[in-house]
Amino acid sequence: MTASLTAELPGDLLAPQLMLAPPVLRARGLTRSYGSVTALAGVDVTVHPREVLGIVGESGSGKSSLLRVLNLEEGVDAGTYHLDVPGNAGRDLLSLSRFERRELRVRHIGIVYQNPYLGLRMRHTSSGNVAERLVLAGERSFAALREAGRVSLAASEFPLARLDDPPIELSGGMQQRVQLAKAIALRPALLLLDEPTTGLDVSVQALVLDTLRRVRRELDVAMVIVSHDLGVIRTLADRVMVMRGGQVVEVGLVDQVLEDPLHPYTQQLVHAKL
Repeated sequence: MTASLTAELPGDLLAPQLMLAPPVLRARGLTRSYGSVTALAGVDVTVHPREVLGIVGESGSGKSSLLRVLNLEEGVDAGTYHLDVPGNAGRDLLSLSRFERRELRVRHIGIVYQNPYLGLRMRHTSSGNVAERLVLAGERSFAALREAGRVSLAASEFPLARLDDPPIELSGGMQQRVQLAKAIALRPALLLLDEPTTGLDVSVQALVLDTLRRVRRELDVAMVIVSHDLGVIRTLADRVMVMRGGQVVEVGLVDQVLEDPLHPYTQQLVHAKL
């Protein structure tokens, strides 16, 4: 089946099709402690090309720690992490040098943080924020940087009349679009989303989710989205992984897990949101 046909399938039919391809992300046994607190306890993660994996769980479940590890911001006490990208040759990303991890993160991993202050220079122009990622990848031509910034911002449905406005002067929804434009500027293999709609009005949330669906379709990018909002996960994700106390307690297709949860904690989580 071609990509153009599978893109039209509903999520519960599309996910098995996606999983026919070798995974773009494969992490095994991720373990991370902070003193006496275990944030991750042997977590396994698999994401296939064009798949969206949702991660849910209460505060302190390990979701954010996992996302930081997948973004190569933090190391682990144990475990392996492989990303199928050109030039990586199957190496464990967690064994790379600090410089190598930075280079791989710049070129192949994009992230949209819940707090835009973590992902943006709030007093720089919006186009300048996007260009910064391209500069880190080696681009030096001002004209090329300007055009690439414009293209990425347009792809995130950012109003181009505000290219030179700094994010600090923008609404929360537009700040998230600048983050998204920066994240996809180099067409990453993996896009990480940390509560991308938290704090936004319902109408703005819907627009952001529509943009993310279109970006996924047009860029063929795999995504991992962390959210406390099961509605967001149901709308965007193909599969969902439920975490509690640093462990994965349930994983499966979104409709299966959210409509007929097996683990008592997942049942509690779903019923609490009804």
